Amino acid sequence: MQTWRLLTHVGVGAAAGLALDEAMLAGYSRDAGEFHQPPPKQWPPTLRLYTYRSHCALVGRYQHLEAEVDLDACRRTGTGWSRRPTGGGAIVMGAGQLGVAVATRAPAEQNPRALLGRYAEGIVAGLAELGIEAAFAGKNDLTVGGRKIAGLGLYLDPGGGLLFHSSILADLDIRFMLEVLNIPAAKLGDKAVAVVGERITTVTRETGRTVDGIDIRDVIATGFAKALGIELQPGATTEAEDARAAVLEAERYGSDAWCLEHSPQPDATATSVFKTPEGLVRCYLALHGPTIKSALFTGDFNAVPEPLARFEASLRWARLEEATLEKLAASSCPDGTGLGVPPSDLVKAVLAAGERAVAPAAPVRPSGSCYFPEAQA
Repeated sequence: MQTWRLLTHVGVGAAAGLALDEAMLAGYSRDAGEFHQPPPKQWPPTLRLYTYRSHCALVGRYQHLEAEVDLDACRRTGTGWSRRPTGGGAIVMGAGQLGVAVATRAPAEQNPRALLGRYAEGIVAGLAELGIEAAFAGKNDLTVGGRKIAGLGLYLDPGGGLLFHSSILADLDIRFMLEVLNIPAAKLGDKAVAVVGERITTVTRETGRTVDGIDIRDVIATGFAKALGIELQPGATTEAEDARAAVLEAERYGSDAWCLEHSPQPDATATSVFKTPEGLVRCYLALHGPTIKSALFTGDFNAVPEPLARFEASLRWARLEEATLEKLAASSCPDGTGLGVPPSDLVKAVLAAGERAVAPAAPVRPSGSCYFPEAQA
């Protein structure tokens, strides 16, 4: 039976919580620069179970921060924010939610989808200890009776390290979430809480007793041990992890450069939205006359599909005209877009954004959160 290291933390800040996750990941990468500690001969995988300070708003790796989070509301309520290295949607974390992180070497024989499902089984087994029957659903959700109870994310670094993320809803203040996240349901007024409540659930709701993240920590640890056939050994971070985490907190997760990385340029003037089997995708354009200065596609995917990334890059300094865009789409996406839609849909999205060409670039209607992607009145 393999032994894993178990780390637990309570009340971490937005930047600090994410920084330590990446610092842990460095121990499983082939190259982590000056902070790389040659790992012990049998360096075990790590399971980290932790809660954030109430409250922190975290967006996915490929999302637009200002579209997903109401930064003014965050400042007003003292809510921190940052961007995860993993994909998925915007979430609110605090004492009522349990954060889960797994850091290890990425098995070469398994694809990301399979790995996401593998570690999700640890959470499913943990919830089963409480009599809650959860199931893997969609591309990165765990649901109970069709309602979302946890979000999942995965990051594979170039050096071979793997970081799995999950946020489990032990409890949730829906009104507060609607205040700090830009969710379509918020515009429904008094109906908003009920509409969101129809789409998500919590451990509190399922068990009939009020619990927070710390209350479910032990059962989730038990679930991982049972589902993965491992033994968990409580441990501590290394000096190298602490040093790297301090640098990452200051220079990455606490910086505007990182948090705003997937925001459009300040002079961006156009946006459009289109649906795909992978969820809603948003197109942002920065224009100078008929020329595209920059283009950006965002969504709650775990990784930007390679064809989409090629098309996005090809748009820089291209003319905003249908014939040119069609040629670029054909050359960038010869085998499809990776989103389950034809290249012509990408062209239509760019043209639609260009036709609007209004300021500011931030979308009129946000794309939603990890727990509540879209809602209709």
